[in-house]
Amino acid sequence: CATADEALRRIAGIGETRDGFAFDIDGAVVKLDSLPQRAQLGSTAKFPRWACAYKYPPEIRETLVEDIVVQVGRTGVLTPRAVVSPVRLAGTTVTSATLHNQDFISEKDIRIGDEVAIRKAGDIIPEVVRVVSHAKDSEPYVLPSICPSCSAPVIREEGEAAVRCVNPECPAQLLRNVIHFCSRDAMDIEGLGDALVEKFISEGLISNVADIYDITAGEITALEGHQENSANNLIEAIERSKQNDLSRLLFALGIRHIGQKAAKLLSEHFGDIDSIAAASEDEISAIDGFGGIMAKSAVEFFSLSQTSDLIARLKAAGVNMKSLKEKSDDQRFKGLTFVLTGTLPTLSRKEATDIIEGLGGKASSSVSKKTSYVVAGEEAGSKLQKANDLGIPVITQDDLMKMAQE
Repeated sequence: CATADEALRRIAGIGETRDGFAFDIDGAVVKLDSLPQRAQLGSTAKFPRWACAYKYPPEIRETLVEDIVVQVGRTGVLTPRAVVSPVRLAGTTVTSATLHNQDFISEKDIRIGDEVAIRKAGDIIPEVVRVVSHAKDSEPYVLPSICPSCSAPVIREEGEAAVRCVNPECPAQLLRNVIHFCSRDAMDIEGLGDALVEKFISEGLISNVADIYDITAGEITALEGHQENSANNLIEAIERSKQNDLSRLLFALGIRHIGQKAAKLLSEHFGDIDSIAAASEDEISAIDGFGGIMAKSAVEFFSLSQTSDLIARLKAAGVNMKSLKEKSDDQRFKGLTFVLTGTLPTLSRKEATDIIEGLGGKASSSVSKKTSYVVAGEEAGSKLQKANDLGIPVITQDDLMKMAQE
């Protein structure tokens, strides 16, 4: 194409014929083919100035809502999903679409039997765009008032879109809770994957995460398809998990609003689980990096009798309940906030973060006026630009190491 108008017409033409290609596309790219002009335009740290991508709107297809089913997630949230007549969409055959929550369903008035238009949000997750027509005699859909898994009442908290089952022993939550408890970022029990957890639950070996620590090699080998070696390896992995840091256990417990970073802050601030359980909302809110919602959630979790029973069982099993991180006397970075951006020469993000936090500093993911330093590596992007705009000191890995070693 010799002109911009020609290029735009070509882009539109590709979009109109994309369905006939033997492969899937989501856009078209225009590139300048003059090498001297490419050199003249140059590149930013992230992309060339001599190339531009045009994305096509998501593909939309019409299909029929055959049913609406409700799944219960790890935190008890009821998530509705539309079962639809199979339809080819953006390269795959789609048989279901997310309905998000009751507000989404009510706003679009989605009913069983409706003809609907669907698309893939971000070309990934199928969702209903609009209702094309209602089925005859159809009725507005309302989420159930009882949990479809355990029949306990469900609630919708003020300010939330989600409807939630609050029964801590709900079977649907149990499966996802145990899977989360065993996951790599939590207790990291190697070999105890999703399928095996489901099998243990169905066989009655697990009805609570504490039951993991009561399982014997004999019970595992009694299950079809499990040899003595694999059983012993799993028992060893379960035993190793008992020595994890308290922060891993806190994350594994699946406390609402408490992720890995918050679990680490709780662990290091209070030192042991009994101190956390006895802490007030104000005491937890006082931790730098904690908000009121997180503090309230932690206090509510530890006030439950089920939580006390669970902690007691885990203690009896020998699971570590203390922070293993010793607080350094050297707190030279106390009160300083660092933001890491780009690729550092020899340190990973985690290693650099450990150095900063080990000396009392805070590692943040975003640049603001409160940022003390931005540590920039290769291919630093928008965070570096924002630091320059705000006049925040930008340092290298070497500068950070000198500050840490002085």
